[in-house]
Amino acid sequence: MALESVKKIAEADFPTRWGTFRILGFEGARKVTEPGCEPDSAVEGLVALVMGDVHSTPPLVRIHSQCLTGDVFGSLRCDCRMQLELALTRIAEEGAGILLYEQQEGRGIGLMAKLKAYELQDQGLDTVEANEELGFAADCRDYDLAAEVLKLLGVRRVRLMTNNPEKVDGLESAGITVTERVSADVPTHKTFERYLKTKQEKMGHIFEAGNTAERVP
Repeated sequence: MALESVKKIAEADFPTRWGTFRILGFEGARKVTEPGCEPDSAVEGLVALVMGDVHSTPPLVRIHSQCLTGDVFGSLRCDCRMQLELALTRIAEEGAGILLYEQQEGRGIGLMAKLKAYELQDQGLDTVEANEELGFAADCRDYDLAAEVLKLLGVRRVRLMTNNPEKVDGLESAGITVTERVSADVPTHKTFERYLKTKQEKMGHIFEAGNTAERVP
């Protein structure tokens, strides 16, 4: 999905329980070029939460893909909400950083397709197999929009909070230097152990030693 243009839509103060951010809305127009990764819309939205001085040193940055089921409803099929809260906590602790919240539900396949994938997972497929059974790639996301937003914010060097090496590669290939990969590990719950194992074994995600041994009840 080729990114054709990016524009800022709005900006405002944004107080949260983690502290006060600036919230900025961006839209990116895309041209579909890859089969199996049809987006919900040719216009993709991204929200940036910015705290503190993000220019004097490479800021902590988290690129977080929208997850309605986890972020809003607290689903324990995934670790998304826990990673979101971890990132906001770390940014607040440092007093500076950027969270980029991308409209790429279900690794880019969209909400309804993601729910269909859940149904297939209940029948025994893992997350990669379910996406592929529905005719999608294992991961339909790219990070061009996130990179372009960082450039618009005047940020070209970042410390990226992620377990996904493709995010590092995606930013680097789009002209953003990743000076450090910061772990996004969270305690593992039995309901998403298989999910994490699939991400590690089939998608190359990196987890710190011993992470899977630390469970929440």
